[in-house]
Amino acid sequence: MNNLKTKIVLGALVSLTALSFPADAHRAWLKPSATVLSGDAPFITVDAAISNTLFHADHHAMSLNGVEVTAPNGTSLELLNSSSGKYRSVFDLELTQQGTYRIASASAGLRAFWRDEEGNRKMWPGRGQQANESEFATAVPQNADELRVMRSSRRIESFATVGAPTYEVLEPTGHGLELAFHTHPNDLYATETATFQFFIDGEPAAGVEVEVVRGGMRYRNSQEEITLVSNAEGMVEVTWPEAGMYFMEASYQDDQAAAPATIRSGGYAGTFEVLPL
Repeated sequence: MNNLKTKIVLGALVSLTALSFPADAHRAWLKPSATVLSGDAPFITVDAAISNTLFHADHHAMSLNGVEVTAPNGTSLELLNSSSGKYRSVFDLELTQQGTYRIASASAGLRAFWRDEEGNRKMWPGRGQQANESEFATAVPQNADELRVMRSSRRIESFATVGAPTYEVLEPTGHGLELAFHTHPNDLYATETATFQFFIDGEPAAGVEVEVVRGGMRYRNSQEEITLVSNAEGMVEVTWPEAGMYFMEASYQDDQAAAPATIRSGGYAGTFEVLPL
């Protein structure tokens, strides 16, 4: 098998999203106040932040632009009482339907990196800007030194369920690096094993390296991370050591990008609540 096609680059998100994979890096997350609820129309509050420590907001508030909440029937849910401070954004959700809700932020775009004639690093588009692909030919020198052109995607998500779990909102979109749920994300229990499947643009993603970390890192000396690698069908199994809120992060890179890119890169981050038996 082609090594480049299946190579996983744990540091790819540094260049693409200003977020990175290592233990001491900044992580972006969406954290609901609860994920398993009952009643006619319960409310939850969702925190959104970029932090060094899970789930302690200590670096930067996450932008709520692009955050979408999908109700069990497929409609979009309004973000209520949303606001952003220095370290954390927050919003409320009224869950009026029975079933499972997806809370997600997904983005994709073209990026290029190179060195100019003086050896300085260059990037297009600039940090925080969105690429206009029609400008690529004039903005990026085609014969530049160390030129890398990437099609990158990123998905950050979490889930909440009122009453019985449903599966409609869990279907992959076919875009970017995604997780399919053979075990429902709101049916997770300590000491049990959950089965998930990674897809890249709708196809099983083999060899994805995954890191799972329980929250509360601020109060223990070791990160206690769980590291996994997806098999040929993109499958991974996670055995939850104890109850708590967990963060899963993965990144993937291959050479199957659509032109003018030569590299395809995907990042995934999910927050999951694991309940005691």
